[in-house]
Amino acid sequence: MKIVMLGAPGAGKGTQAKQIAAKYGVPHISTGDIFRANLKAGTELGLKAKTYMDQGQLVPDSLTLELIMDRFGNDDCRNGYVLDGFPRTIPQAEALTRALEEKNDKLDYAINVDVPDSNIIDRMSGRRACLKCGGTFHVKYNPTKKEGICDLCGGELVIRDDDKPEIVNKRLVAYHEQTQPLIDYYEKEGILKNVDGTQDVNKVFEDICDILENK
Repeated sequence: MKIVMLGAPGAGKGTQAKQIAAKYGVPHISTGDIFRANLKAGTELGLKAKTYMDQGQLVPDSLTLELIMDRFGNDDCRNGYVLDGFPRTIPQAEALTRALEEKNDKLDYAINVDVPDSNIIDRMSGRRACLKCGGTFHVKYNPTKKEGICDLCGGELVIRDDDKPEIVNKRLVAYHEQTQPLIDYYEKEGILKNVDGTQDVNKVFEDICDILENK
């Protein structure tokens, strides 16, 4: 069960990736986690990545792919994985396909959590984060008992910069330009599966499980 998750920022693909990993006993692999693990362990690949990160530069695609393929070699990936956050562009997707083919391997599914832009702006602009404990809430979908105060620790709630409407709009523009073409790419590969991400989070997960269990 080798899966890549697709979807706009705020579509909820990370949440679904974690649930898939937990239910089916495969690792949830994100590029951020891989970078952090390699940096902490001081691996050769991690130290290479650090030279770019220390200069405020993006880690090159070739090195990111090398880190991902190295991660796929771990024992916990024997039964598959859920890849989240990579690829983000067509060249990255093509490079991943080639790297897997060289190992006589391939992805089984590209699951696209489909949510219209208007829903995403509504979702993200309504999110509130606690400065103290990191808890997250939503003014409409998951409100706190007392406005502006965290239910978990009593800390102050704020709108994160990433959730401000003008920033969300910029992120969506970048997504449509760079990442949305992946939907067409994986559709041509014959592995794309779309799910309606506007539904309740549990219904979205149920639909994904139906896809995975009814090949």
